[in-house]
Amino acid sequence: MSSIKKIAFGGGCHWCTEAVFQSLKGVEKVEQGFVASEADNETFSEAVIVSFFPNEIALKDLVLIHLFTHESTADHSFRSKYRSAIYTIDPGDKEKLESMWGEFQAQFEKKLITKILPFKAFYPSDEMFHSYYYSNPAKPFCKKYIDPKLKLLREKFSRQVVPERMP
Repeated sequence: MSSIKKIAFGGGCHWCTEAVFQSLKGVEKVEQGFVASEADNETFSEAVIVSFFPNEIALKDLVLIHLFTHESTADHSFRSKYRSAIYTIDPGDKEKLESMWGEFQAQFEKKLITKILPFKAFYPSDEMFHSYYYSNPAKPFCKKYIDPKLKLLREKFSRQVVPERMP
């Protein structure tokens, strides 16, 4: 068994992001909360830290899943709360992702606004919200916002999905 790696993702509501990554093979743990980077991105924004086994799911696949399951091309007014970002914990990941960025961009018609940023700090959301979707799948928020993301995940990334986790 390979060692666990970590990376953080932000883009939309952390309830949505958490559910997406909790549904994947090779993901050991998803921590929901708020992440800060540096300089213009030092404020905390909703995000998750994903602990994964790289021999079971590739970093490239995690990034593509992230880009497709949130508005990675939309620069809307809520970006301070929902920063579209990949926060690198392993310093080597930034260079790897930057070298693949053209390949990621080629899969989208509009320009990706997602930033690759260094991870600086994290604090978890209130424990009552952890594993929100899998604790509350029938709630209207889950039906309206999370179910469509999981449907896309099943359709586009079925190879990476844990079947018994999906609704």
